[in-house]
Amino acid sequence: MHRIRQCCVIFLLMLPILGVAQSNAARQKSLESQKIRLQAEIKQINNLLFNTTKKQKSVLSQVEDLNVKISVRSDLVKINDQQANLLTRQINVNQRNITNLRKELETLKKDYAEMIQKSYKSKSSQNRLMFLFSSEGFLQAYKRIQYMKQYADFRKSQGEKIAEKTKTLQSLNQDLLEQKAQKEVLVAENRKVQEQLQQERKSQQRLIQSLKSKSRSLAVEIRQKQQRAEAIDREIDRLIREAIAASNKAAGKSSENAFALTPEAKLLAANFMANKGKLPWPVEKGIVIQRFGTQPHPVVKTTMIKSNGVTIATAPKTEARAVFEGEVMSILSFKGSNPTVLIKHGNFITTYKNLGKVYVKKGDKVKAKQTLGEIYTHPQTGKTTIQFSVFSNSTPQNPKGWIYRM
Repeated sequence: MHRIRQCCVIFLLMLPILGVAQSNAARQKSLESQKIRLQAEIKQINNLLFNTTKKQKSVLSQVEDLNVKISVRSDLVKINDQQANLLTRQINVNQRNITNLRKELETLKKDYAEMIQKSYKSKSSQNRLMFLFSSEGFLQAYKRIQYMKQYADFRKSQGEKIAEKTKTLQSLNQDLLEQKAQKEVLVAENRKVQEQLQQERKSQQRLIQSLKSKSRSLAVEIRQKQQRAEAIDREIDRLIREAIAASNKAAGKSSENAFALTPEAKLLAANFMANKGKLPWPVEKGIVIQRFGTQPHPVVKTTMIKSNGVTIATAPKTEARAVFEGEVMSILSFKGSNPTVLIKHGNFITTYKNLGKVYVKKGDKVKAKQTLGEIYTHPQTGKTTIQFSVFSNSTPQNPKGWIYRM
């Protein structure tokens, strides 16, 4: 009973250590997964943005592309630092545990040695028999037999504890060696990533320096580009509001800012909502080069740009695909820009801008991952980009919250 109680106490004392170890392992696994994704993203950036050597990109375009790579590589440095810091903490914990275990092992061995010496002095069977026969009665003799049995069990348990702690110590030592080796690899890897990051930042600074004399004309160019984007956004907003008004009119409702949904459309909208954060990308492979919302331009910081969605760079000849089942609400062909496809999913709308070819028409029912058209490739820069947006009624949403691992 005493031994069971002792084992329970040891187990309860070990629980926090086991919990911390499991937590650290889970965190390390999560960081490793993030690192692999970032490394894959950098590879895609190189393939999609820096592999068009035959195309003469403008300095502004080069700076924008470098900005994307620098941002991702900076994230990779942070992840490597977090991994190294976590390994450092694990190494420190292991070293403390090894020190404590060595002290416990020394104490156990010392106590065990003293116990063996005492046992040796009175080990003869005659002494044990004399101890029993000198009992004053049956009850005392029984208790002495129990005592000798407990003493023998205690000796055995002490031997087992020494063996167990020795094995644990060896395991901790092995873990420590592996963790130190992992940290050395990680530090060397991070040093290499930081060197690449430094070179890219220097290249970007040189390019930005060459653009300083053109800052005014660049600001004008960026504003003009922003105005064209805003004009398309206004047209998309108008089309969505017209569709909302038409749905309310058909349902016999007064003018509202939300779609009047049929039972079928309600189910579709509910399914779309249920898949938030799990929707597929609008392209099979790609990288986000401009995120959602209002933000300073990566080169001319004083000029703000606004995006109702995200811009994704992909490979030439890539086809855009629907992220969910729905109906083609409209195909927008705006003057001076490439076609945009709008897909309705109940009271949600997804838009796919900058298509070179369109495969669908208004009223078509589409399935998830069905191709909508081929994305336009700019003949001068060689870039293939799509602007993707999500709307709840007429309110733009951040696609990052809807698309899987965006």
